[in-house]
Amino acid sequence: MKGLKAAGIAMVAALTSTTAVADLVFPSLSYRTGPYAVNGIPYADGYEDYLTLVNERDGGIGGVKAKVLECETGYNTQKGVECYEATKGEGALVYQPLSTGITYQLIPKATADGIPVHSMGYGRTSAKNGKVFSHIFNYPVNYWDGASHAVNHILDVNGGDIAGKTIALVYHNSAYGKEPIRTLEELSKKHGYKFTPIAVDHPGQEQKSQWLQIRRERPDYVLMWGWGVMNQVAIQEAANIRFPMENFIGIWWSGSENDVLPAGIKANGYKALTFHGVGSDFPIFDDIKKYVVDAGKAAGAGDQVGTVLYNRGLYAALLAVEAAKVAQEIHGTKDINAAQMRDGMEALVIDNAKMEALGIPGFGPEFSVDCGNHGGPGLGAVQQWDAEAGTWSLISDFAPSDMDVIQPLIDEDSSAFATENKIEMKECA
Repeated sequence: MKGLKAAGIAMVAALTSTTAVADLVFPSLSYRTGPYAVNGIPYADGYEDYLTLVNERDGGIGGVKAKVLECETGYNTQKGVECYEATKGEGALVYQPLSTGITYQLIPKATADGIPVHSMGYGRTSAKNGKVFSHIFNYPVNYWDGASHAVNHILDVNGGDIAGKTIALVYHNSAYGKEPIRTLEELSKKHGYKFTPIAVDHPGQEQKSQWLQIRRERPDYVLMWGWGVMNQVAIQEAANIRFPMENFIGIWWSGSENDVLPAGIKANGYKALTFHGVGSDFPIFDDIKKYVVDAGKAAGAGDQVGTVLYNRGLYAALLAVEAAKVAQEIHGTKDINAAQMRDGMEALVIDNAKMEALGIPGFGPEFSVDCGNHGGPGLGAVQQWDAEAGTWSLISDFAPSDMDVIQPLIDEDSSAFATENKIEMKECA
């Protein structure tokens, strides 16, 4: 760990030494090493490539260049906090940790420092309540939405009745993996299914006992909250016991090409949730090829363009850029700071016209953010893997989650956090 820490700080020092004061700084708490690198690399590449595109094609954001400060975390919470401390003084506008554990640790730190955090589709779900979590955003969707989307899909394929069905959750035994448990328990009360959570310890390379339990208990459906090598192993183990792949549904962090390819044809039919489009059939990828990949400016080898997690990293950067533009407009300055960036994030609107103009028509559902709602509408869809074609395809429309169940949980958890931390809820117009 000492060597990793030194390497991360050295990397930051090398990058920040050339950072101009006028640059708009976007830290990238990445992980290109360790058991989670297989998923961390394409996301980090997509994030940086989009900001490179904005610089090369548009001359920056409102004429101000974007600067990426990448710091290796290894998906380690302590290292993630160290990366935050090493980069926050360099003009950081927003942090996107790509880790629920890191996000939990940064919530009090970043709030005290006045720097926004965007945990897109991960992190603390109740941070959707902007009245309590002033600097934390998780738009356009959260984990509890995801749990509901999975159950809604199971309802759809069973004619709306799943009373008596059994659903197991194979989850990463961390803050991340535990996030959906309460929601799935509440949904089981509403719909009458039996719910069984099954933990998998870090990093997830050994799952024999878990899948022996599944073979023995024979649940009707298995959901998965996994990450990194855990996903590959779980899908292979499911294939080994001949669990029907169409009844195996992963959260959006368990639905990349890297998760299914190792199992080959046996992964055919596996499903995962998503909150954005799949593939590279969008105009923006022509610009990525022209201005970034062909120009020799890609963050990686260019071989991840259009994959699920590359697209997600690109989407995260795109939303950050659009929020920065809103901040520039609100405050009448191009050289925005973190406080102004927060305001831009809280006023962000992504509609169909904007997606069309950005070269991602229909890439995701429309959404908006406001003072009380930092999480957006919570719309999600289901994608399915075609092993013969080697592609993911959307098999559902983007649909809402069950807010009748989720909103009371958000209210309860955010209220408890406010009480514990002596936070006075904001008044929103």
